[in-house]
Amino acid sequence: MPKVAIYNVNGEQVGELDLSDAIFGVAVHQQALFDVVTMHQASKRRGTHDTKTRAEVSGGGKKPWRQKGTGRARHGTIRSPIWRGGGIVFGPHPRDYSYQIPKKVRRLAMRSALSSKVEGGSIVVLEELAMETPKTKDMVKILDNLKVNNKVLVVTADKDETVFKSARNIPGVKPLSVPGLNVYDLLNHTTLVITRDAVARVEEVFA
Repeated sequence: MPKVAIYNVNGEQVGELDLSDAIFGVAVHQQALFDVVTMHQASKRRGTHDTKTRAEVSGGGKKPWRQKGTGRARHGTIRSPIWRGGGIVFGPHPRDYSYQIPKKVRRLAMRSALSSKVEGGSIVVLEELAMETPKTKDMVKILDNLKVNNKVLVVTADKDETVFKSARNIPGVKPLSVPGLNVYDLLNHTTLVITRDAVARVEEVFA
């Protein structure tokens, strides 16, 4: 059973926490991580790219010259795809790139991502993260006390507006609540700072 230290906002160790083997102690499944990250990035694509076909470009209502007798190739419209300014053949059009993979694979990827943080010693558990007013400098001080100064994912059990407003303007820091936790952000951030309540919620949701 993985065991991690619990810290307070001053960076002092106040205890230890036993993590669930089923969530934080599984073998990392690289293929599941790859599949879920690919799905996540595909779902973020806007898909608003568009090109005009010969039916959509302007002009070209009249045959440019008569069919025979000119010595030139026959043409019916100047908006043919072989003309400059003509339509585009097989060009991109608006589409939805999102797709779904099985729920079991998504859960396996989440457990693998969380386990990789524990395995790499990149998880910091906070006893409590409560702030009276939203102040960015207070959040910076907390992260400095915890000695995390790279890309940090701050996870709370529920959405805490005070914490979110305090952390969202810090470069490299992203606040999330457990319902918004995802594999991409876990892998995209070097360190996971998570509250003790959030750990319990994660174990409850992904057990």
